[in-house]
Formats: sequence, C-alpha cells, structure tokens
Amino acid sequence: MRRLGGVLAAVVLCGTAACTNAPPPPLVPKSEAPVITTTGPKIKEIVVGVDDVAGGYNPHATATQSQITTALSSLLLPSVFRAGPDGAPELDRNLMVSAKVTKAEPFTVTYSIRKDASWSDSAPIAAEDFYYLWQRMRSEPGVVDPAGYRLINNISAREGGKVVEVAFGKPFPGWRSLFGNLLPAHLLKDAPGTWSNVLATNFPATAGPFAVRSLDEPRGEVILERSDRYWEVPTTLDRVVLRRATHTAMAESLSKGDNQAVLLRADAADVNLMKSIPNLDTKPVPRNEVAQVLLRPASQQLADLKTRKAVVAALDRDALIASGAQSGPSAQLRADSYVVPPSRTGYRAVIGGNTLDPAATEQLLTEAGYAKGPDGAWAKGGKALKLKIAAPDRIEPYVTVANQVKAQLASRGVQAEVVTPKADELFTVQLLQKDIDVVVGPRVDAGDSAAGLASQFGCTGEAPDGGTPVPVNAAGFCDPVLQAEIDSALNGKVLLADALTRIEPQLQAQAVAVPLFQIADLLGVLPAAVSGVGTGAPLAGVLSGAPEWRRLDK
Repeated sequence: MRRLGGVLAAVVLCGTAACTNAPPPPLVPKSEAPVITTTGPKIKEIVVGVDDVAGGYNPHATATQSQITTALSSLLLPSVFRAGPDGAPELDRNLMVSAKVTKAEPFTVTYSIRKDASWSDSAPIAAEDFYYLWQRMRSEPGVVDPAGYRLINNISAREGGKVVEVAFGKPFPGWRSLFGNLLPAHLLKDAPGTWSNVLATNFPATAGPFAVRSLDEPRGEVILERSDRYWEVPTTLDRVVLRRATHTAMAESLSKGDNQAVLLRADAADVNLMKSIPNLDTKPVPRNEVAQVLLRPASQQLADLKTRKAVVAALDRDALIASGAQSGPSAQLRADSYVVPPSRTGYRAVIGGNTLDPAATEQLLTEAGYAKGPDGAWAKGGKALKLKIAAPDRIEPYVTVANQVKAQLASRGVQAEVVTPKADELFTVQLLQKDIDVVVGPRVDAGDSAAGLASQFGCTGEAPDGGTPVPVNAAGFCDPVLQAEIDSALNGKVLLADALTRIEPQLQAQAVAVPLFQIADLLGVLPAAVSGVGTGAPLAGVLSGAPEWRRLDK
C-alpha cells in the first residue's frame, strides 16, 4: 500500500501510464480526439439554446458557478456518487465498483474504481485524482464546501491506484458528498499556473459518454460528441450542441425547429415569451445557488453586532428578492433558511416576514455610538458610516441586488459604494481582507447540508498556537460556542435537523447573512422533437440526463 498523505512526505502517484519529466500536455485543446465524427443529414443531435457558454468551468470554485458549469461538469467529469431522482446520492456504477465505510477507528472509506474507467486521453481514473482533489479542496480559498475534505487525514492506494482508502480524523456521515466531479490529476498536478486556471477555458480531459468536440467561447457554442473511448454503453445521440443566443433568438430558433430545447435565466417577460411558443413544455430548473447578502464581522465597519443588526433592519428583504428574481422561476423559491435550499428535502423556513425595521435601525445605530447629521447620514467621531458592497463582476442577479442594497441603505442614511471585482479575485483574495463589508453572492449547495453549514459559517479549528479558532468562510464569521454545535452536526453526533433548530436562530441573532432566493432557470423543450430532456436529477443540471436523450424527428 502506498501512502498519499502525511505531513513529512510528499508522494506523487502515477497511474498505469509511466511517470515522466516531460512537460504536461496543453490544458486548452481545441478538441478531444478521437470522438465519433459524423456528417450529413443523419446526425442525431440536440441543440440547446443557453444564455452564455463563458468559462471558467471549475465546479469546485465559488467564482465559476453557473448553469453552464453545472451542465458541463455533470456530463464530462466523473463522480463517485450522483444525485438520484429524489436527490439522495447514488453510487455511479459507470465509474465505481463499490464505496463503503470499512473501518470505524479511524473512520475509513474504501473506494473501488472500475478497472476500465479512464480519461479521454486513456489515462486511468485512479487514486491520484482523489488525492489531487483532496489537496486542493482543503487548502485553496474560495472552494465550495471544503469542510468534509478538511476532515481527511490521509489517502492511500493499492491495486494500481484502483482501490483508494480515505482515512478521516473524525466520523463524517456525509462522506458520500465527497469526490464528485473528479479532475484529471495527471494533467493538472504539475501544470503551470494556479487553481484559478483549472478548467478556465476548456476541459483538458473528460470521462463519460460525451467528449468536447469544440468549445468556442467567442462564437458562443459548445459541441459535445459521443466518445468512442467511453467504456460503458454508448449514447444514441451523436451530438449535443449548446448555443448562446438572446432570448428572442431562442424563441425564434424553437419556432423554426433549429433548437429543440432552451435553458435560460428568465424574468416575467421571458416566461410569457416561452409560453407563446406552440407545443413548448416549460419547467423551472433550480440551481445549486442561493442568492444571499453577507454582512462580514471580519470587516472593521461591521465587527460590532449592533451595527450589523442595524444594517439588516435597514434592508427591505422583500424588495431585494423582487429585484433579483424579477418574477421569474426564482420568485417561487424564496429562501427562508440559512443552510438548506428551498428545493432540497429537509428545507424548513426559519425566517419570518421582512427584515425592514427603520425604527430598529435608528435605535441600534444610536446605541452603537453613531449620530445622525443634518444631512441625514450616520457618523461616529466625525467619520461617516460608509459600507463597501461587493458583487462578482457581470454576474446576475448579484450585481442588480447589490445596487438595490446600496439604494436601500442610502434611504436610511447609511452611505455605501458597490464594487464589482472579477469573481475569482473576489472569492479567493479580497474576502481574506477586511475592507469589504457586505458581499452579495451565492451560497452553493454541494450535496451535504451539514458540510455546507460548516463551510459557510464554521471556523477552521484551533489556531496554530492552540488559541482561538479562526474563520475562513466568506463572511469571516467564527463563533467558538456555535462551532461546537456545527461540529456535532458535521460528525453525526446529532441530526442536522435538530442542530439547525438551535443553530439557525443564533445565526439570525448574529446578523451575519440575509438569505434571499434560490436561483432557478427556465427549461423549454419541444416534446415532438426530443424525448428524455428534463430537469435532470435535483441540483445536478439539465445535461446530467443527456445520455438518455433521444431525437424523435430525425
């Protein structure tokens, strides 16, 4: 057995392919080959209109969450478990032979990978892919739900890397949520650049029934073709095409039969537009994102609890939801929980009514030492209360909601400015600093709500000197008393539902977050042209079901 972890030793795994000192293959290939190449009128393809195909495509980075990232990763990257029809994780036997707990002390999970499972460049899917993802998820800033990965102490391998043993420091009932969307470690581990470059513009290798024929971001088109290197039953489709278009152009393409489906972020007008197309079936598709407003205790301006409470009371939550959802599918997914998304099993509303309370804002700011000047602006010691609100650049609905937050605060005498750094910079660099007071962005659900709770609101653990625990979450929030409850839920000592009845009221009292709504897209399908095109497994994306799609009119 070979050790992959450990503090003093750095071990590099090689699969069945030999290790080499040659430079790694380029990470931005024009296409993957070989794939099925078909021409002429007999091509069985389905064209899906989408809002955008812009990179990056790393499903593990908060900065790159989008409908296209979820769609592509669910189809092109291998996962140990995938969401079943009810949302519960099911072992993907296209990749795995088995995955089970094999030891209680230390808590150990053994994974057995199919011997024929390989990447599109013929490299085996093996233990090094598990090891690479573990190392990145436990150490990189801005990743989605790292709490479970941080519980892992060591990974070891045998049988040529096809059997992987993962040892945890503490029990982790949510272990099935780990090692989804594995990445090709043999191409990435020694590649130049940083984590932000991973899957920035393309997929260096894939593992599934489809491969990337072309990913043309300037033209706004992704072509996926059936791969002849897939080791399981091939799909009946030759090709899936994702094509960027305006919503009006999508409607026209559907009417002409050029598109067989569309997936768009819709407002009320778009919903009506799609309803006007004859024989088009429409359904909402919830994403794994909940839009929220974070008030950061890590910032100098909002370190004081009374000030945070005053800011929350100055916000009209109902109006923020309306401005972001725009009467589209998201409007039906109001998020009244700090942890579980509305579309998930186990969701329970804990926030009642609106947050707006102007009288409370006045009282709390006064108690915090602020005074209102002749111009109606709040200040302390001659310095105005001015907050910096950050939202990821050009990513909606977050920029729209951030500007609405600014306007609402201004109406209550709290000055604010909106900044829109690039998403990767915001979630990996700027939130480690203290000059951003408020963040409007996503809370991402990666499959296990206990891990999501620990990742969003938990501390990292003891400081190196054995002192106070430190936060690494986007809010910069860490409550050592609350941490004990969070750890109990993460380690399975108490049921998550029971823990949340105590934790969520405390989160509300701490005025750290204001959940708004779960983002949902609108799926439109022409049932006369295709079958099997649906919403996919819960939060897995529409393309998760693409291997079962059929073209009916060709």
